[in-house]
Amino acid sequence: MSLTRYEPWSLHRALLNEFTRALDANSQDASTGATADWTPSVDIAEYADKFVLSADIPGVDPASVEVTLENGVLTLSGSREKAVEAAGVERRRIERATGRFFRRFALPDTIDGESVSASGKHGVLEIVIPKRPASQPRRINVTH
Repeated sequence: MSLTRYEPWSLHRALLNEFTRALDANSQDASTGATADWTPSVDIAEYADKFVLSADIPGVDPASVEVTLENGVLTLSGSREKAVEAAGVERRRIERATGRFFRRFALPDTIDGESVSASGKHGVLEIVIPKRPASQPRRINVTH
């Protein structure tokens, strides 16, 4: 006996994703999903002195991800290859997308573009984007 997880909205979600992809294909913006097969989930945190962007890219070598910063736009791109088919598999369910991914983020002009760093660990790419010292809040003492 095998158990199958009941997901009543999975077909609806897949249809919505395909519809969105079709609409994006008509867009002229290069940052849309039309240029990618899948999109990694990303968390962005802002601190007083930096931004930290964490992108989920399991199965992707962090060294193979292209991270660029040009004219205030941070771009992540790369690909996840399809798993090699094992012999003797009778059925297969594939939920992890493969192929190219592409994400772009417009950054504020307060960042220090020369000090951006990236590292990958446990399937998460972490990009640290420092703010320029001049843009950090400064406490002003009030005298009396």
